[in-house]
Amino acid sequence: MAGLQPTSPALAPAGIALSGTAPSERTPSGIIVTTTHLERSSAKRADQEWLDAAWADPRTRVLVVHQGKALARVGGGAAELVYLPPERAPEGVRFLLGTDADGVAYFGVGAPLTAAGAGGARPAGLREAGLLLSGQEAGLLTHATALANWHATAAFCPRCGSATEIAMAGHSRRCPADGSEHFPRSDPAVIMLVTDSDDRCLLARNVEWPQRRFSVLAGFVEPGESAERAVAREVLEETGVLVSTVSYAGSQPWPMPHSLMLGFRAQATGTQIKVDADEIAEAYWYSRADLKSAVESGEVLMSPSLSISRWLIETWYGPGLPGS
Repeated sequence: MAGLQPTSPALAPAGIALSGTAPSERTPSGIIVTTTHLERSSAKRADQEWLDAAWADPRTRVLVVHQGKALARVGGGAAELVYLPPERAPEGVRFLLGTDADGVAYFGVGAPLTAAGAGGARPAGLREAGLLLSGQEAGLLTHATALANWHATAAFCPRCGSATEIAMAGHSRRCPADGSEHFPRSDPAVIMLVTDSDDRCLLARNVEWPQRRFSVLAGFVEPGESAERAVAREVLEETGVLVSTVSYAGSQPWPMPHSLMLGFRAQATGTQIKVDADEIAEAYWYSRADLKSAVESGEVLMSPSLSISRWLIETWYGPGLPGS
């Protein structure tokens, strides 16, 4: 796996066939987090009167986030976020997350967590609590983490260097000096499960990973490049394997700090592997029997269950993957 580090430019293999398949109908349970029951309320972001009234409403819930974590109660195979009423919220960067079906508003505030331990709560991030939270709360934490991470790096205008001001309820920043407006960034990254003509999957170990940790390949989309071409380029650069067909599988927001993971399946035209040694330490083809044996023996350590990389492997392997 590329470890989501940018690689040097290279042309994608000529003649690659790009499929227009729709996302998989199988929902990655607990992996692709959504705010199913929460309206993002984008039409309210410029309505200062409504925002002020919502902040004054005692029903409003505030989620404080800091360095990718929020206070949560974790235990017994479940987790729940800790919200504050507006009057108890700390000073910090404030942003609207949305409203629920009952009209209750949710805000995020980027500020240090000061109530650790209260009521059994402690700081927890998506890696630890993502699968234990409800779908709505996992989506809230993802949304809040992404915005807080962006605000932490967008305090100054990239055009003139002036301090920027928060606008659109925390969903943009405006430069008072040159009038430019700036929006949260999401870096598109491709992550792909490659299979060969014998339906074996290609798994690799990044040079920065511990021994035995294997996963699928991944990398960033470069300027002027389609996601499908990025899949072909990354696979070729990192393992020397050519792919002929690329099919979209699903996506996952991953705000560490601000990526959108685009999952794909790809078909290899050959099986010879030549790792680049800069990002990939080793890579191998695995049949289902090979992978089952390697995982059970401890020869291969799988990706965390929260990740889309694990989901891609599971959609290929089928039911019963050890450690699932």
